[in-house]
Amino acid sequence: MTAETTKDEQAPAVTTVYEVKGMTCGHCEGAVSQELSALDGVTSVQAAASTGKVTVVSRAPLDEEAVRAAVDEAGYELLGTV
Repeated sequence: MTAETTKDEQAPAVTTVYEVKGMTCGHCEGAVSQELSALDGVTSVQAAASTGKVTVVSRAPLDEEAVRAAVDEAGYELLGTV
């Protein structure tokens, strides 16, 4: 019996920190994280309501308008990158 193992080559990850206005709690963090995680290429999202910062790791740079639309969909305001 043989098993095929596929190893993804580690493509360079892009880490971008955004400032989001209006997050006040864990629910806010979850809403923003969920919307941003749905964007193509996003591999990780870490939102912190206490600082208003959202760290996004993606396979390639993200279109800021797409990020803005996702944050807006979650009910918050993207202020820009940090």
